[in-house]
Amino acid sequence: MKLMYSPGACSIGIHVLLEEIGKPYEAQLVNLREGAQFKSDFTTVNPKSKVPTLVRDDGSVLTEFPAIAYWLARTNPDKKLLPDDVEAQTRAMEVMDYAVATVHMQGFARLFRSANFTPNAADEDKVKERGKEMVEKGFTVIDTALSGKDYIAGAFSIADAALFYVEFWGGKRMNMKLPANCEAHLNRMWARPSVQRVLQQEGLN
Repeated sequence: MKLMYSPGACSIGIHVLLEEIGKPYEAQLVNLREGAQFKSDFTTVNPKSKVPTLVRDDGSVLTEFPAIAYWLARTNPDKKLLPDDVEAQTRAMEVMDYAVATVHMQGFARLFRSANFTPNAADEDKVKERGKEMVEKGFTVIDTALSGKDYIAGAFSIADAALFYVEFWGGKRMNMKLPANCEAHLNRMWARPSVQRVLQQEGLN
């Protein structure tokens, strides 16, 4: 397998899952700041121009965080990356989708790329303000979901990899004050050997 990633991007969550699984894989850096995602070397693999992108051993390509995470969990059942119980699986998927589709794609996207949400540069501060509100609300919702639990499904699952990257962005990159359960979850994830290896590999420690 080959993971096409950018350091500290949402692909860090998939990178963590690959380390948790422990099978051989190659990590190929895609420099988003230099626009590598828009060049033909990348777009011939993933025309969406985004990471994470996973090239499987048969040459087929998977895109989108939830799809990649789900495939990794289902093809490595011994790693217990999804709970056996259907209700617990569903709740894990629910939280993962919320972290990716709302906290990331609606909230953080407004903070990181405000120009994508308005044609007027004068409005970008308002866009960022709205993004911050959405992120803070998102962490409040996630904090409730984590109440009384070390991980979102009780034990570590693919949902935690998604939570980790948005918590990492908020708590480590933007110095936001995370709610108590989210802060504890981030610290718990930070201590995992898989996360430490990924931080070192991506030059983030």
